[in-house]
Amino acid sequence: MSALAVVAGGLVSAAVIGVGPARADHCDPAKASQEQQQGQRNRNNNQNQNQDQQQDQDQQGQDQNQQDQNQNQDQNGQNQDQNNNQNQQDQNNNQQNNNQQNGQQQNNQQQGQQQDQNGDQQQNADQQGQSGGRAVLDPAQNPDAQNPDPEQTAETFGRRNRPTQNPGQGNNGNNGNNGNNGNNGNNGNGNASPSPSPTASEEHNENECADLGPFVQDFVDIRQVAPRQLDARIGRGGSRGTFVSACGTNRNGHNNPDNFIVAPGVSNGAHHLHDYVGNLSTDGFSTDESLAAAGTTCRLGDKSTYFWPVLRDRKVDVNTQDADGNVGQVLRARSVTLQFRGNASSQVVAMPRFLRLITGDAKAATNGAGNARAAWSCTGFQNRISPDKYPLCPRGSQVVRILDFPSCWDGQNTDSANHRTHVVFPGQGGACPQGTKAVPALRMTLTYTVPQGPSFAVDAFPEQKHNPITDHADFANVMPDRLMQFVVSCINRGRRC
Repeated sequence: MSALAVVAGGLVSAAVIGVGPARADHCDPAKASQEQQQGQRNRNNNQNQNQDQQQDQDQQGQDQNQQDQNQNQDQNGQNQDQNNNQNQQDQNNNQQNNNQQNGQQQNNQQQGQQQDQNGDQQQNADQQGQSGGRAVLDPAQNPDAQNPDPEQTAETFGRRNRPTQNPGQGNNGNNGNNGNNGNNGNNGNGNASPSPSPTASEEHNENECADLGPFVQDFVDIRQVAPRQLDARIGRGGSRGTFVSACGTNRNGHNNPDNFIVAPGVSNGAHHLHDYVGNLSTDGFSTDESLAAAGTTCRLGDKSTYFWPVLRDRKVDVNTQDADGNVGQVLRARSVTLQFRGNASSQVVAMPRFLRLITGDAKAATNGAGNARAAWSCTGFQNRISPDKYPLCPRGSQVVRILDFPSCWDGQNTDSANHRTHVVFPGQGGACPQGTKAVPALRMTLTYTVPQGPSFAVDAFPEQKHNPITDHADFANVMPDRLMQFVVSCINRGRRC
């Protein structure tokens, strides 16, 4: 089933941010961080190489101009030498003709001189045409002079020798940072890069991962988390017993993106995938009657419904078409413990049937931590609880999600407009506020085997960027009245049932 992202514990959001196909392995937070750093290094290298190439092209242009000038000077010098030789030859011929003319008659002297002059002019013109002297430099005789080549500066030379720009390649530059067009990379001018640039799909996937989250800073080594006490100290009038409802780990694959508590009658009302245990019929259209008539995975006839957003392995290329960015392979919990506990300062009373509860805030990353109740830990380190970071556990230790529900009931309602005010959390010392009654306090403890490193995430709304602070869960009590009375008895008598 396609997985989707969003929330229980808030109003239904109709806005779905489409991120398009995304490769899960490109959305591994650890790999995404490395790829972003490597991508920036590649872009810097490409920019430096482009600058070096431009400098080489500029230098080539200057060398070419200098070579052309030297050739023109050499050619002009050759032409001048040829003209000087021709003039000297003409003078020798004139002197020779004069000597010959002295031995001729006076009436033929003038005719001979005239012929000599005509011959000299024709010979001079022929010689100039063969030598290519002034004729080459004369604009009227030079074909190129009618369309003179502009002065070849370094800029025009480089522009003329660049490869043809691939359409769209230079205009986008680097779209990976803040969506700017052409701010990085090649500055949008389409300069050829000597090393391969990221393809459009690689840039697209990098952008998607940058938007999806989570990020490396959303993880913490559990050994760096300070120890703290999770539970209030139980006083003399407190109730110490517990009851565990064994309902399995959802091996039957009961999943959907619905939430009948906060989005009743809506398909895909949660926008993220839920794991369900207990009641077999739970979906967005569940009612008290439909839940009471359904089967269950729990022992002792507990038809209650327990559900939470799935955790995903982000290293696996699965669910890549999900519109809400919930990509990766769903991780089934290795263990699910549904424990009902007592109150630190009083006895507990029975929950009313069909009481509906939520814990945490699926929009805490944007709403703030006021209703957040996330608690992340590792097996063997459960005195170290992180409220806002995914834990990085040592080898052999499993990730733990601890989800505590409110347990101070107003004594009248099974639900409220915001799904919170009819049942609230005990105060700091563990006592319920005045006017409320302590009911059995549900604690869900889920354990997972996850890939090493920062490579997993909880399903979430797209705008929450899979922040660990958004962890949450839901519950509706559909225990038979007799079973609920047994739970209360176990807790108040200090038994473990």
